[in-house]
Amino acid sequence: MKSLLKYFRGYGREAICAPFFKILEAVFELLVPFVVASIVDVGIPSGDRGYILKMCGVLVALGAVGLSMTLAAQYFAAKGAVGFATNLRQALYDHIQSLGFTEYDSLGVSPMITRLTSDLNTVQSGLNMTLRLMMRSPIIVFGAMITAFIIDFRSALIFAVTIPVLTVIVVGITLKCIPLYTRVQQKLEKVLLSTKENLVGARVIRAFCKEPGETRRFGEINSDLCREQKRVGRISAAMNPLTFVVVNMAIIILIYQGAFEVKSGRLTQGTVVALYNLMSQILVELIKLANLIISIPKSVACANRIAGVLNTEPSMTDGSYTECNINAEYAIEYINCSLKYSGAAEDSLEDISLALRPGETLGVIGPTGCGKSSLVSLIPRFYDCTGGEVKVFGKNVKEYDTAALRSFIGFVFQKNRLFRGTVRENMRLGAENAEDEEIISALKAAQAWEFVSQKEGCLDGIIEQGGANLSGGQAQRLCIARALVRKPKILILDDSSSALDFATDAKLRAAIASLDNRPTVITVSQRVSSVMHCDRIIVLEDGRCAGTGTHDELMESCEEYREIYSSQIGAAEGGAAK
Repeated sequence: MKSLLKYFRGYGREAICAPFFKILEAVFELLVPFVVASIVDVGIPSGDRGYILKMCGVLVALGAVGLSMTLAAQYFAAKGAVGFATNLRQALYDHIQSLGFTEYDSLGVSPMITRLTSDLNTVQSGLNMTLRLMMRSPIIVFGAMITAFIIDFRSALIFAVTIPVLTVIVVGITLKCIPLYTRVQQKLEKVLLSTKENLVGARVIRAFCKEPGETRRFGEINSDLCREQKRVGRISAAMNPLTFVVVNMAIIILIYQGAFEVKSGRLTQGTVVALYNLMSQILVELIKLANLIISIPKSVACANRIAGVLNTEPSMTDGSYTECNINAEYAIEYINCSLKYSGAAEDSLEDISLALRPGETLGVIGPTGCGKSSLVSLIPRFYDCTGGEVKVFGKNVKEYDTAALRSFIGFVFQKNRLFRGTVRENMRLGAENAEDEEIISALKAAQAWEFVSQKEGCLDGIIEQGGANLSGGQAQRLCIARALVRKPKILILDDSSSALDFATDAKLRAAIASLDNRPTVITVSQRVSSVMHCDRIIVLEDGRCAGTGTHDELMESCEEYREIYSSQIGAAEGGAAK
């Protein structure tokens, strides 16, 4: 929590002015009982209407001044809270962007979204209330007690007993609620995760008629959240009744004792009314403080969760190299590379060695889960190898500035990732300053221009979130075009043509081979037809290299490759012959 205070820098004036104006408001409010007492003791017995009207005017003036102080305090508190939240949100977003895939895997996407939205809004609201009420309520409570001692020492003893009892109630409930609110936020994350999964996978759920099961599962998670919220709600809700009971008992005792004091002539009726008003002010302030106390545990819990993300250090550190040596002997080198994901029981890759010259093409093939995507993810440093090293143009990838390294690599992921916006905007994610001619050229190479040119608006045609208004093949081709726009020196296609028919796939491979910039191309695929024409092919089996070479060489020397070939091409040819 303390580590977040640095994001409040620049708002020192607001941090001072908001409580200051609230203190002034409290001081003016504490003067009200004295004015009321003078009306009761002087104005009413004497029947002096002029005096009564004058004192009523003083009450109105005190109210007007108090209102102006309240508005000023609210302005500064809101400005400080919003400014703090803005700084923190930007810092949190920037930090999340700096994290590697390893941290994304451990933290989870849904929890990070919760911290950027729900948690941060709760912290902002809590800070706003703290700036306004944290100083005002204690000033009123203890100021009322001090004022009571000034008015009458014996009656003030009731205040001296009541306030510590109330303090114990408030602090006790607060300490009890803080860990419970943390659990509530964790339950809320599960609800958000379930919601996200169901909305994103709505078509799959409906295709398999799993709506009742998913509805039931969501209901269980939602009920779990509800139970936790009710539990903490019951505890926090006890604060108001308990404070009401204590304060009202103190008021009863005060009035009872005051009646005897007035009868004996030691106190005036106005004094008793003033003491009663002071006790009522304490009650009102404790209700406000109770709301603050309920808000503080939630805010502290959320702030600690945000701090947990900010305190997560990236597992990768940037190097200093920003340029690549295109004249290096090898564009990519794997030297005894191994990879073990965080928390995994076994290595995903084990002792991989391979070298690829600039302009060469490499095909990566193997059964599902053999480590194909893991292998290519080491090149742009999505993950760092846990053994051996990966070199790009003669330099270890760890020596490069990560942004510079990825700037000359075009990576097309297995899963299509398109964003809501125009075709042009999506293409410029690959190259920010790409001209329309360059975008069209990339679209043509990716075999996407045909359907883009027919789209309403052409390059200004709208793509829905996630490419929802595109077919799987269209989305894949746009993702490939986005990578080609940046004219990469290394192009990695991670099973990115799985939705394409064989003819389109062949045209795509031919177009990439004829690119002017002649990139080094790595094609990951489960289809032999997509990799058999590569200069070299690596066959992976359970994270190990089962064989490398050309198609013809592997057909002679690699049993695993022959099995894949015969199950695809061989079976198709056999079926055709029949």
